[in-house]
Amino acid sequence: MIAGWVLLYFCCHAVAHWVVGRILGIRFAFYTVGGTANPEGWPAGLRWLFEHLPFFGVQTEKASMQAASPVARAIMWFAGVTSSAVVPTLGALWAWRSGVPWGKLLFLAAVFWALGSLASNWTSRAGDFSKARRALGNP
Repeated sequence: MIAGWVLLYFCCHAVAHWVVGRILGIRFAFYTVGGTANPEGWPAGLRWLFEHLPFFGVQTEKASMQAASPVARAIMWFAGVTSSAVVPTLGALWAWRSGVPWGKLLFLAAVFWALGSLASNWTSRAGDFSKARRALGNP
């Protein structure tokens, strides 16, 4: 159960960027596996760890991003961190509601983690929410 939650957390962010980006006409140059692109969004104790964990990543094509509308770019940026909060939390909810032992505890921890992830990303200048705001012309 915990391994599944971790895999959802590590994988859904980049997949959401890619799916939403492709729907909105944004193309991607390549895919990566590596640490977080937003280390300052993590508390000092977790920062080093999250810089070195194997997150999936995607790199947009520059010309495609320039050609996309500001709203399309903002939605693509918004999709990644939002999915990082929603998808693993829904996975934990499913485990709890399916009667998996300790599922309720995992769900409560996932909610706490999701809220922390959203809050830290919202305040980070390098986070996806900040990139979405800049795409819309809001610093």
